[in-house]
Amino acid sequence: MGMPALTTGRIERVALHVLRAPIAEPVRTSFGTMTDRPSVLVGISDHEGACGWGEIWCNYPVCGAEHRARLAAEVVAPHLVGKSFDHPAAAQRFLTQATRVLALQTREFGPLDQILAGFDIALWDLAARRQDRPLGEVLAGRPVTSRVPVYASGINPQGAVTTLQRARESGFDAFKVKIGFGAAQDRQTIAALVAERGDGERLMADANQAWSLEEARAMVTDLQDSGLDWLEEPMPVDTPATDWQALAACSAIPLAGGENLASSAAFDAAAEAGWLSVIQPDLAKWGGFSACLPIARRVLEAGRRYCPHYLGGGIGLIASAHALAAVGGDGRLEVDCNPNPLREQLVTPFPAIANGAMALPPGSGLGVVPDWPMVREWETLCLNV
Repeated sequence: MGMPALTTGRIERVALHVLRAPIAEPVRTSFGTMTDRPSVLVGISDHEGACGWGEIWCNYPVCGAEHRARLAAEVVAPHLVGKSFDHPAAAQRFLTQATRVLALQTREFGPLDQILAGFDIALWDLAARRQDRPLGEVLAGRPVTSRVPVYASGINPQGAVTTLQRARESGFDAFKVKIGFGAAQDRQTIAALVAERGDGERLMADANQAWSLEEARAMVTDLQDSGLDWLEEPMPVDTPATDWQALAACSAIPLAGGENLASSAAFDAAAEAGWLSVIQPDLAKWGGFSACLPIARRVLEAGRRYCPHYLGGGIGLIASAHALAAVGGDGRLEVDCNPNPLREQLVTPFPAIANGAMALPPGSGLGVVPDWPMVREWETLCLNV
């Protein structure tokens, strides 16, 4: 007997929840600072009472979470209620077409992409729960590993060595530091972490689109003996391909990127051209599972490395873990090591990290649901459609 159809059921309700958790230490990047940790969760319920959960990227700007939730509730969710789909990807295609003209008219391409990505995660979770199967298995069409390799990210330059040591004690053996804060500061940060790096440990750096080609060339020259596993987003995503090719040609460090690519064609071009060795779709920011899983498989076919990007709450993190488990390869899952109650307390118990890997939650779908008694105090907006 074959597996049951991967249907969504008739969608009865869509709920949008905005959560904001205070933090003591801001999270800094080359382009902005997070002074709290936001999350937009989407819950999609069917006519039989099953519910799937997704997360919509909303880190920047500060007002982004409430904006995306209202846009989702007023514009996107009404297209779903009362409908059923024979596959989550069919719902994604339907929503993309339904919002196409509005996106052109308003130029809200990014927020709408992020909303559709979060909805897609929730619809896949819903479909897998309806089959009572783990989501990674549904995505892969076969049983998958119970653990995925991880790395600790979001390491700020200030106190970087202490942060790395704390992440090591938490079970990580690979670490990514933020740079792009000035050449002298960046060199000092990398040198300190190279000196701290232990045997078998991996170190990466993320410039968050900070440099011109000339600045990037100078930095890869300075860092060529650092043994970095990759240098992420050294230049803006819209930098001409010829500049990316020129940088890759002179860099001994593999280049990484992808969190800010936003089309299948852009990912395919990056994989085929070869100037990105590590490709990092963020399934809560663009595409969800429906678009990112085929891309990830093509990345591996092209001989590149698939490492899902993620920096947000616990639901999106677990979704990214299922994606990596389903695709396979030698990639690592990004796990922000900065304090974030919306990571651990949205997913309880939080999966154990040990020996550089994280366990996938057992159970159907994502294997987790939000722990509302734990996080309700941080809810700033709830919208039901």
